Order: sequence, then C-alpha cells, then structure tokens
Amino acid sequence: MLRGIGRCNILPSRLSGRWFSSDVRSNGLLQLFKDRGLISQVSAPEDTLVSRLASGNKVKMYCGVDPTAKSIHLGNLVPMMLLLNFYVRGHDIVNIVGGATGAVGDPSGRSTERKSMSTDTRLDNVSRITAQLKRFFQNGLTYYESKYKESTNSAGPGVYTMTNNYNWWKDVKMIEFLAQYGKHIRIQSMLARDSVSARLESQGSLGFNEFTYQILQAYDFYHLYKNEKTNIQIGGNDQWGNITAGIDLINRVEQGTPRLKEDPPFAITVPLLTTSNGQKFGKSAGNAIFLDEEINTPYDIYQFFLNTTDEDVSRFLKIFTLMPLAEVSKVVATHQDAPHLHYGQRVLAKEVTEMIHGPEKATDASVVSDVLFSNGKITQSGSELIRLFSGARILKQSQRDTDLVSIVADLMQCSKSEAKRKVNQGGVYLGPERIPVSQNTKEWTNFLIDDEVLLVRVGKQKCFVVQMS
Repeated sequence: MLRGIGRCNILPSRLSGRWFSSDVRSNGLLQLFKDRGLISQVSAPEDTLVSRLASGNKVKMYCGVDPTAKSIHLGNLVPMMLLLNFYVRGHDIVNIVGGATGAVGDPSGRSTERKSMSTDTRLDNVSRITAQLKRFFQNGLTYYESKYKESTNSAGPGVYTMTNNYNWWKDVKMIEFLAQYGKHIRIQSMLARDSVSARLESQGSLGFNEFTYQILQAYDFYHLYKNEKTNIQIGGNDQWGNITAGIDLINRVEQGTPRLKEDPPFAITVPLLTTSNGQKFGKSAGNAIFLDEEINTPYDIYQFFLNTTDEDVSRFLKIFTLMPLAEVSKVVATHQDAPHLHYGQRVLAKEVTEMIHGPEKATDASVVSDVLFSNGKITQSGSELIRLFSGARILKQSQRDTDLVSIVADLMQCSKSEAKRKVNQGGVYLGPERIPVSQNTKEWTNFLIDDEVLLVRVGKQKCFVVQMS
C-alpha cells in the first residue's frame, strides 16, 4: 500500500483565469508543496513542469493503491494529501485501485514475497478501498471549501476520477503485449531498480510475478497517458523505480510524437514519513490506524494525532491538513507559548479528523477526548455521553446490582483484591465532580448521570464512561 513560508497575502493578479495567492505566484506550486513537506523528488525536466503549473493550465495526475488490505491507513495518506492539494486548486486527479496489479504483488520495500490472497478477498478489498478513497476526496473538498478556499482564492476543484486497472488489463493478451511492447522494455533497467536489486542481493527469493510488477505499473502509466491525458504519476519514495519505468516506456513508445514533446510524463514522489522518534508513521504499537470506521473510529484517529510529539506538530500540520502555512505558523507559535496545554496537538487532531470524517465526527471525537482527559466540567447528558462513547466504541457496560469493587476490577481488568486496594487508597473518583470514594461508600448510584451513566476515574490517567443496565 501506499518548512514554512511567510504570510499568504492574496494579490489581485490573475493567470489564465485562475487566481493565485502570493506564495504560489512567488515560489510556484511545486515549491509550495515542497515547503509543506509533501514532495521529495520530481523527475527531470522539473523546470518544464514548473512552467506549466505557473501558466495556470490544468495538469492531470494519478496515484495507485493496491488492495493488499481492506483499508488504507494513515501511512498511505501522504500521496493522497498531495493529490488533494492539487485537486482543490483546480487540477484533475485519478485514483487507481490495482485490481490487476494487486494479484501480482509489488516487491518494493519488501524482503520477502507477499502472501497470496484469494480472489474474493482481493475483490472485497478493491470495493472497500474504492469507497474509502471516494469518501476521502469528497470530505477533503468539503473541508477545504468550508475553511480555506478564501485564503487561496482557487477557482474551484478539478475533476476526480476513480478507476481499477483490471478494466484494461483484462483485455490484454500476453503474446500481443510482448510483441508490441516487449522491445521497449529493457532487462538491464529492470534488474537495476531498487525493488529488484535489493531482493536479488538478499536471502529472499524473487518470483517472476514480482519481477514483472514494474512492467504492469509502467503500462498503467502509459495507458493513462495515451488514453486519459494523464501525465504525472504520484507515489511514495519506494515507488520511484516503478514510476520511472512508466516514463521510460512512454518515452520509447511515443518517441518522436508531438504529444511527447509538448506534454512529457513526470514522476513526483512523497517522503516516507517517520516520527521524530524514528517510528514509521501510521503505526501505533505495531498496528496501523486505518481510515475504515469498521476498524478504527474517528476517535482513534483523533487520539493518534493528539499524541503527536511537540517536535512533529508543525510538520504534520503542513502535511496532513490544508491549513495555510501562515496559519500553521500561528498555531505553532501559540503552542510554543504553553506546550503543556497541547494546543498544537488538539488543533492537528481536530483538523485531520474533520478532513477524513467530517466536522460532526471530529467534534464528537474532541468531546470524548475532553471528557476522558480534561479536568473541565462535564456538561453532557447521560444519553449524549452514551451516544458519544458508543460511537468511539469505548462505552463500558455494567449492572446496577454490581458493587463498586467489582466495577473497578472489570474496568481495570485486574483482580478484586487489586481493585479493593485502589478504592481503599482513595484512587477511585466518581461523577463529573471527581468525588473520591472508599470501600464503605455503597451509595455509588448517587453519582449516576440521568440515572444511567457512571463516570469512573482511576488514578490520574484512567477515565471510564459506564452505562448501567
């Protein structure tokens, strides 16, 4: 699967019918996205692409995702953020889900062969990821238009297209493909690419299916270039070899044509992110945070970004939101005035969750977090707390005839003796007012909110919302 600049003042200048903010006019769109940390490499001649973007004309680009899981995760989001930034500024974008390439397996970044996947599983993954990507770009556009469109004065979004590379590969016959394109594919280049050479130099074997994966991706680029006027492919740094294989194929097949001279193909890669602690981004305790709500709730995403280190706040605001860089600088300055309040993390978490899941779910996730971790007064009703914590899938259940020690033991997943010790030592607090209780306090029902919800805090870090049946 897949540095900041000054204040963004809008100048009254128009290029080819599209308004540009001062940061774009002075530095160019590519430089703006480099400043946001979204671009790692651009294929030559970069000046040609810079000039085309500066002219105000549309470009069309794509990014592919193979259905190796039933959901994309936060680590896959960086190339999608680059696509989204282009899209909201009027450029056309294409998402490909690799129904064909997913059956073969991409060796990039892997030391061993991928485990085989059943056809039914792959098709289900294709369907799920297709829906996720459509929803992401729809929500992302709504987020941009409601909050930041005026700051960039974009004339409007481009055209979004979703497709599956199985749609064209199902009609390709191997003999005809080899006869027509085989002479343009150079074995020396294939062997030299990192995804292949690294495996050949290691103890892991490389199957012919994985070896030829770059040919399939190269043909995807050629197909979209020739038939859909798509001239830019975007991917992670580990995809550089596969993307440039497509450029090489296009240059060979289209050699001497006016189209190639006027509209050459380009590769843009995004960085493979790690946190300031050196951990692979998108991973938490070894588990990815997925965009599929069946796997991870909006609260999970909110909480992931809320736990961002101070060192990563600025960088992640630039990459994972559409907030103008001038506003990012303001947020970071406010955060640095009082880092212990985690202002920057709260803004980051709210922005990303809103962009992915919409403002209502972002607000719900923020409220859940405040209830769990804030010392502020809780104003929500019992039914509202049940709704919020059910949505976050962290609502606990208990029976009215259960004693307090048993409730604490169940919540903390500890023995009753350990729970009794916590209660006796005054480490258990009930209700919005955080009243400490002891074992002799039997009237815990007095702390119920609307006669159905009990707030239980154990120590300074643990808070539970319990629905009493």
